[in-house]
Amino acid sequence: MINIIGGIKKRTKIQVPLDNVRPTSAQKRESIFSVIESYGLKNNLNPYEKKNIFDLFAGSGALGLEAISRGANFCYFYENNLNVIHYLKKNCQKICDNNFEIKNENILFSNFKNINKKISLVFIDPPYEINPFEEILKNINQSAILSKNAIIIIECSKKLKLNIPSFISCFNKKDYGKTKIYFLINNIS
Repeated sequence: MINIIGGIKKRTKIQVPLDNVRPTSAQKRESIFSVIESYGLKNNLNPYEKKNIFDLFAGSGALGLEAISRGANFCYFYENNLNVIHYLKKNCQKICDNNFEIKNENILFSNFKNINKKISLVFIDPPYEINPFEEILKNINQSAILSKNAIIIIECSKKLKLNIPSFISCFNKKDYGKTKIYFLINNIS
C-alpha cells in the first residue's frame, strides 16, 4: 500500500497490485505536484480547480488520485490489465466519489473520441520498456481534447530519447535515478 501525499485525502492508503505495476514513489509524486503547483502560482492559475485529468497507464491510479485529492474535478483512468483494474476501481471508490471513469482499453490505439470533457492535466507513465509517447501525443492532439495550456507529465526511462512534437513545449525536466520526468505544456487551443 502507498499513501496519498496531499490534499483532502492526504494519508489515505491505496492498494497497489503486486504484478505489472510500478507506482510512482512518494518522493517523485511530491516533486511532480510541486512543479505543477509552482507553474500554477507563476501563471496565476489553480492547476486543479474545475480541471479534468487523464491518468494514462494508470496502474494503481496514484497520480490521478493525487490530483483528485488536491481538488481536480474529474479523472479518466486508462488501464487495460483486468487484475490491475480491480485494484484501481477500489482506489477510485475510496478517493474519488463519483468523479472518475475507468477506461479499459489499450491506450496505444485510443483516439479519445469518447471523451466529452476538455483535459487540463495528463499523466503518461507507461512501463519503461515501451516508447509510446509520440503516438499517444499525436492521438491526443488530433482528438482536440486538450485545453489551452494543458500540462502533460511524462515519466520514462532516463535512457529514452523523447521527441517532443511542435504543439507542446517543455517547461521543466527532472531526473530521479533511472527516471526522467518531463513537464510539457500544450501550445494550441
